[in-house]
Formats: sequence, C-alpha cells, structure tokens
Amino acid sequence: MFKAFKKIRSFSSSVYWENRYKSGGNSGAGSYDKFAEFKSEILNEAIIKYNVETAIEFGCGDGNQLSMLKIPRYTGLDVSPTILDHCIEKFKGDKTKNFFLYNGKCFVDNIGIFKSDAAMSIDVIFHLVELPVFESYLKHLFESASKLVIIYGADLDYPPRNSHELYRKFTSYIAGKFPDWKLDKVIKNKYPARDYDDQDGSLADFYFFTRP
Repeated sequence: MFKAFKKIRSFSSSVYWENRYKSGGNSGAGSYDKFAEFKSEILNEAIIKYNVETAIEFGCGDGNQLSMLKIPRYTGLDVSPTILDHCIEKFKGDKTKNFFLYNGKCFVDNIGIFKSDAAMSIDVIFHLVELPVFESYLKHLFESASKLVIIYGADLDYPPRNSHELYRKFTSYIAGKFPDWKLDKVIKNKYPARDYDDQDGSLADFYFFTRP
C-alpha cells in the first residue's frame, strides 16, 4: 500500500509545523471562516448525537476551530510547542480543556490516561508525509477512542504536489489495520473542491468510525 509514495525526500512534518507556527503562521484556511463554520456545525451535532462527554484531538493547531466547538471535556495534542503555548494562553480561563505535546515515538498509553469517548483528526492526515508517522498517528488515534473516531480528510491517493502534503486513501488502510472499527457514515463537504488547486473548496470530507 502507498508504494508509489514511499520514497519521498527527507521531511519532518513536526519540524515543518513548529517552524510555521514559530514564524507567525496559523493552522491554515481550513480552520477559519466558512470552513471552520462548516466543521464546527458538523462536530457540534456529532457531540450531541453520539453523546460525547470527553474528546481528544490529535493536532489541535492554533485553537481557532476549537473555540467554536461545544465539548464538555477536551484534550488537545500537537507536535508544536509554540502553538501549544498559544493555546494554553488562549484558553487559560477554561478548566475543561487540557493540552499536551504529542510525539508519536514517545506515546504509549497502556493504562488509558488519554482514553476519550471520541478521538478527532481534523485536517491533519494529509500533512503526515512520512509513512511511519502516518501509521503511528492512526494507531494512537484509534487506541484513544472508546466509541467514536472522527476524521476530516481527503480519502484519495494523489501524487505529491509539495513537501508538506501527501494524500492517501486512509479508509482502506483503516479497514485493514483496525477491523473492530467500522465506517458509520460519511458527510460530504459543503464546499467541495473541483481539483487540488481550487482554493475556494476542500477535498476533505467527514468520516465517522464506530465499534459495533
């Protein structure tokens, strides 16, 4: 699987995002304006429908999307110390939110400290260029959920267009690696992109996984 994409020049997704945030960048257009509103609408409905009391997000980013969500208890993980400092300051008055630095090589939660009703991955997977990082990330994502995994991403194989994006058909990978989890439903994007270069739309959709 993903044979065509295995050989990619040396790149570190964690270094990329730390440098981006350190230089004043944000989480990108997908976390703002119409895209943020669309995602928050879907996520807030899911929180109610699936009776989510606790949620963990792998890749919380700058917190703009988070500020629009209504989650009783939330844990945000990210690879960037800079953006975690930002989130900790942004939400310092909110005792329902926790933040931790995520390092896939140093994440072993055998006793379920991070176990939550729902585990979320929002606009992250296609930034995980390195295959080992992609694989460990999904392992931790599914291991951290007790009843629901939400992925917002583009489920397609697409040739690399730049150093920090690589699209993979993740549903096929999940079906093979996490057979206890089933794709419950897909919600198509309200603003679908015509192609990769369409900046007014997105290639991502919502994918909800549950355990029967």
